[in-house]
Amino acid sequence: MLTYITWDVSPDIFTIPEFMGFGPFTIRWYGLLFAAGFLIGQQIMTHIFKKEGKPLEDIDTLTLVMVAATVLGARLGHFLFYEPQVFIENPLEIILPPFAGLASHGALIGILLALWLYTRKRQSTGQTFLWLTDRMMILVALAGAFIRFGNLMNSEIVGKVTDVPWGFIFMQNMEYSQYPRHPAQLYESISSLILFFVLFALWNKYKTATPRGLLLGIGLVWIFVFRFMYEFVKENQVNFEDTLPLNMGQFLSIPAVLLGIYLVVRSRRDDHHPERRPATA
Repeated sequence: MLTYITWDVSPDIFTIPEFMGFGPFTIRWYGLLFAAGFLIGQQIMTHIFKKEGKPLEDIDTLTLVMVAATVLGARLGHFLFYEPQVFIENPLEIILPPFAGLASHGALIGILLALWLYTRKRQSTGQTFLWLTDRMMILVALAGAFIRFGNLMNSEIVGKVTDVPWGFIFMQNMEYSQYPRHPAQLYESISSLILFFVLFALWNKYKTATPRGLLLGIGLVWIFVFRFMYEFVKENQVNFEDTLPLNMGQFLSIPAVLLGIYLVVRSRRDDHHPERRPATA
């Protein structure tokens, strides 16, 4: 009987050799999956804009805003929450390659702030903050599934040692290659993919009548409740977390869950009181 899974997948897909002084360039699974999440998400948002009569010319701008907000927020969040000393000791590390270290909580903050700024000048088109963040949460769930699968391809963010039959031995990660471990990246990827289908089904059912804040609230609760639970089977990212009753990811997940609960309750209240609903969807 199979008692574990040997995961020995190279994070590299192929390498383009040096040509005319440029290169070599390595194409990696993580980068490909990261880009795929945004490209597919752009097509889904185009579909949503068409169905709800929003200006399609805004799609390209919105995509650029999302990419920049995700990367910048995740990058700054990592160093703010996990390695704050780098801001003083070596600030160039934050903006220079290889860009190791991205925090999903930082990405969340970056995305919400960027979309708030984006919607300030688009109120007349019905792209209010909650209208847009509700629909953007659908794409965030999909991108999260792609990114966490990319973490699996990189053999990073690994779980703790386990004896479950689906435990992975991460042969490409020399630090954690001795024993089977929880494939925590796969757990989060599957959870995010299920969330994507749930949110898209809800939007497809209600479309313009979707209660404001509902999809955003469900997404926050779903993602960060699961994140809180999965942290119990994941290795801590930095040493100082070993001295804490909960790790940093769990502490940061609590306010996100509370915000999500508030948004769901608020959306249901507004849904039962039509006179409180905004004029725009």
